[in-house]
Amino acid sequence: VTISGGAPLVQPAFTEALLRGCKEMGLHTALDTSGFLGKAAPDSLLSQTDLVLLDIKSGLPDLYKKVTGVELQPTLDFARRLAAMGKPIWVRFVLVPGLTDGEDNVRAVADFVASISTVERVEVLPFHKMGEHKWEGMGLTYRLANTTPPTPDQTESARAIFRAAGVVQV
Repeated sequence: VTISGGAPLVQPAFTEALLRGCKEMGLHTALDTSGFLGKAAPDSLLSQTDLVLLDIKSGLPDLYKKVTGVELQPTLDFARRLAAMGKPIWVRFVLVPGLTDGEDNVRAVADFVASISTVERVEVLPFHKMGEHKWEGMGLTYRLANTTPPTPDQTESARAIFRAAGVVQV
């Protein structure tokens, strides 16, 4: 069972209770998060979590703030906390042409990920526009309307940067 949402750590008590119930039923549990609210997750919640799917949108603090509206440091701190607990992590990085695809940015994420001992895999996810209609339906401007998905070569180039940093499972 994967607990996701917008940010499941907005409601840590509920998330913990749900994870605990899943574990009592013998289910594998995963927490899907950006890690920004990692401080809100007590160790008791994380002890009920078998795997953390950690989204790292950028490795450069200024770009991270531009993309997410929040600071990068809490996500990095959460990843280090998970590693200290021995918690398995799968990092997910969305490759957005013209935004997150800069070699310096990809390298910054890759270098950080390579420093976290419990990262089992990295998924370089090509940007897509499947959710664009949701923004339109809410009457909001979709900032990435003119952004095209990366080519397979662009995606492979980003994966190669992770491999060059020593990340094996990309």
